[in-house]
Amino acid sequence: MKKTFILALLFLFIGMANAQDYFPKNDGVKEENNNYVALTNATLYVTPSQIIKNGTLLIQNGKVVASGSNVNIPKNSITIDLQGKYVYPSFIDSYSGFGIEKPKRQGGGRSPQYDATREGFYWNDHIMPENKGIDKFKYESKDAEELRKLGFGIVNTHLMDGIARGTGVLVALNDESGDATRILNDQSGQFYSFSKSVSSNQSYPGSLMGSMALLRQVYSDMDWYAKGNSKTKDRSLEAMIENKNLISFFEAGDKGNDVRADKIGDQFNINYVIVGGGDEYESIESIKKTNAKYVIPINFPSAYDVSDPYYAKYISLEDMREWNQAPQNLKVLSENGITFALTTHELDKVSEFSKNLQKAIEYGFNKTKALEALTTVPASLLGQSNSLGTLESGKWANFLITSGDIFDKETTLYENWVQGKKHVINDKDTKDIRGVYSLSAGGKNYEMTLSGEISKPKIEVKQDTLKRTSKISYENNWVTFSFEDENEELHRATALITNSGMGFSGRLVLPNGAETSFTAVRTGEAKADDKDDKKEDSKTPELVPLTYPNVGYGFTTKPQSQNMLFKNATVWTSEMAGVLENTDVLVKNGKIEKIGKNLSGAGAVVIDATGKHLTAGIIDEHSHIAALSINEGGQNSSAEVKIEDVINPEDINIYRNLAGGVTSVQILHGSANPIGGRSALIKLKWGEDADGLIYKNSPKFIKFALGENVKQSNWQSYGRFPQTRMGVEQLYVNYFNRAKEYDASKKSGKPYRYDEEMEVLAEILNGERFISCHSYVQSEINMLMKVAEKFGFKVNTFTHILEGYKVADKMAAHGVGGSTFSDWWAYKYEVNDAIPYNAAIMTNAGVTTAINSDDDEMSRRLNQEAAKTIKYGGMTEEEAWNMVTINPAKLLHLDNRTGSIKVGKDADLVLWTDHPLSVYAKAEKTLIEGAVYFDLEADKAKREAIKAERNKLIKMMLSEKDNNGGKKRPPMKKDKIDFECETIN
Repeated sequence: MKKTFILALLFLFIGMANAQDYFPKNDGVKEENNNYVALTNATLYVTPSQIIKNGTLLIQNGKVVASGSNVNIPKNSITIDLQGKYVYPSFIDSYSGFGIEKPKRQGGGRSPQYDATREGFYWNDHIMPENKGIDKFKYESKDAEELRKLGFGIVNTHLMDGIARGTGVLVALNDESGDATRILNDQSGQFYSFSKSVSSNQSYPGSLMGSMALLRQVYSDMDWYAKGNSKTKDRSLEAMIENKNLISFFEAGDKGNDVRADKIGDQFNINYVIVGGGDEYESIESIKKTNAKYVIPINFPSAYDVSDPYYAKYISLEDMREWNQAPQNLKVLSENGITFALTTHELDKVSEFSKNLQKAIEYGFNKTKALEALTTVPASLLGQSNSLGTLESGKWANFLITSGDIFDKETTLYENWVQGKKHVINDKDTKDIRGVYSLSAGGKNYEMTLSGEISKPKIEVKQDTLKRTSKISYENNWVTFSFEDENEELHRATALITNSGMGFSGRLVLPNGAETSFTAVRTGEAKADDKDDKKEDSKTPELVPLTYPNVGYGFTTKPQSQNMLFKNATVWTSEMAGVLENTDVLVKNGKIEKIGKNLSGAGAVVIDATGKHLTAGIIDEHSHIAALSINEGGQNSSAEVKIEDVINPEDINIYRNLAGGVTSVQILHGSANPIGGRSALIKLKWGEDADGLIYKNSPKFIKFALGENVKQSNWQSYGRFPQTRMGVEQLYVNYFNRAKEYDASKKSGKPYRYDEEMEVLAEILNGERFISCHSYVQSEINMLMKVAEKFGFKVNTFTHILEGYKVADKMAAHGVGGSTFSDWWAYKYEVNDAIPYNAAIMTNAGVTTAINSDDDEMSRRLNQEAAKTIKYGGMTEEEAWNMVTINPAKLLHLDNRTGSIKVGKDADLVLWTDHPLSVYAKAEKTLIEGAVYFDLEADKAKREAIKAERNKLIKMMLSEKDNNGGKKRPPMKKDKIDFECETIN
């Protein structure tokens, strides 16, 4: 009896396990359909490269059982003959917002929000790794249908909001099943970006460099928290720790941010899958160096309407090139071995996806690679290669049935099967009526051509070679069309297509309403001229060449260092040797090799500099060019941010500064807060990427600021400390006290929480980082020197310092330099006491003094700004010239490398047509490390080349409008931000 009971119980459990039916079924029959479906005689793409003619795909219960040419078909199979048709794996979109609504942007209040709104989570609202896409997901049948029409069967979706966005959901676009079946993974990855959340008004971060700094700190805090060091509970960090082994997707959005995201990943040993911007072809070498895998959008820009020449002039050459060159992105990525998937992300309408992909193929993108980018690659990125991406045994039965090559314009997508469930896109039993016909209707003869897609044919009717207005619709094998005769009278026809091989016939309604019949006899395929058009269309479109950088005035090849010999120049050494007449300078291997008379240099390019002046390159101690962000004003200290993170190597001001003889600049953080961000010291190597501009082994600098800006005199913040000048002093004291405690904790050897902001301030205390301080008023200048002396360090440079003449003696005693304007004053209240003699007075007091620009236009004529000190203060010509060469080099601790003409220094040189302090002087050649980055004659040639290229691209755009009917954008002028100290971005 006991054995019988156990046996019965065992059978009960076995039945329950087999059925997986612990939920009762109260509707319909309970018997499950375990039949097979065999799709036979198809051209079967098992994988993108494994193609089987007359193949069979066998599926059961939503999975692939077998695929191949010799598949045994079980008796309980439903067989579907796909003779002449193609079967492909369904596509996978690995980066989507499908089914998850993005939060609405919050309206801003009267005052900025500095603190987080949540308790128990990370201190910044834009960090939300605890978000779970599954909690916010709602399946949208309409959106799913639109994606299926494009061939997609799987999407990886998430909440597209914030910097750390939480986890995603992998969803099958299967209308017939519930979420329990179609959700394949409710933790399909974790997602990041540089963009703040629209659901929060928290001010920090307010810039790209702030976002980068915040991410770095989050990862450091996660590590600290994971070791059990935190005394408080943080659900955000706990979520990051829990999800750290998930795939990490990073929405970068352009080629520069691709590299920025990868650097953060490298620092914390994270292999981001980077969601690019479509412009990677412009910096392919930098992209290759990331060794990352990518998800690439194909939102190619449309042509501009350039029909009006006055409006067309507002379109930049850069934007014109983007229209012409962007469709090659996929080809370039593929040819350079970059692994990438494709996405509908960033498309205005997802329906544009197929058209844009076909365009990429026209531009040379390989079709096999295209199929990989939509199937096997996204499956691999998502860690789902065992279940998705191919039609191999055991994988989900996600596949497409088409009339031909999936990427051909004429191909019709019939069905999209998802998890073994059929979704009809177009009736695959629709007869193919495309071709040329002899149409007899109403006693007259016409030539009728049907082209386009099988299910959506296009019609053209001719009578005696003249086109007649016509329309057509075709559904369920019923064709209905109309056309006008020579009298513009309408004929209407309809027919049921039973066999389209030789033609068809049906009923015709004449213009007078009488009914009769028509016949359409097939006479052939598309005509020869149509074939020629297709052949012409198949050619790769013409592309204008890339340059370095890929904007106006870029180089066709990057400048290279060359050995050069300048003969008989007037050489301004900016050294004790002074100005040398009729002197030669030999440049070799990027360095100044020799200085003297009658020099020779075997193999060197000889330049006759007779009557010309050779100087060291100008150095701008205070600049804001070549950056994407200048201020991170979301907090009263932003020591954690780095201008080096946001270098913009494509800023045309680099080239313009070279034309003004500038070779090096310090890009300073702005003056939005007392403690700003870290500086970037760059050489203006036009054509290099961001890393190629930055000085190697660069001295460390940071921007501090005093005065009206930091206490926010010119705008009301309602809450951010400080609001007074005495508050600024207290802030410095507070932060340096904290930095002392932090440094002591770090040096103690005990565990400590890494704080990037405190690390930077500790570097100042330890003499490892130098301060350039925005300053105006003498009281504040004195204050900061006293604070520095209290904490045992020196201020390196006071920049602006328009009241420096009042405290020059104290500056000299402290050991601080001054970098000032030549003659700016009265542009705001705290500069009312400025005088043009400031530079001379500070110099005479023993202060190392430079003239700076703080302005992208003034920086191009710093030679003239320096000359003003001769008038205002009686400086000698050499003293004046030193203020824009060796003096700023000393202030930036670069004087051992550049700033003067001395043997062994970098060959950063300018050959001037005239006396360098003259308003008539032009930079004829500007060299950096022996490479010519600006040449006056080459500049003239570039101007002519730009005109020719613009005209060429305009003609292309006009042709696109006339011949292709492409969508046009109105011309627009992009407003460029001229960054200054006060620019908030």
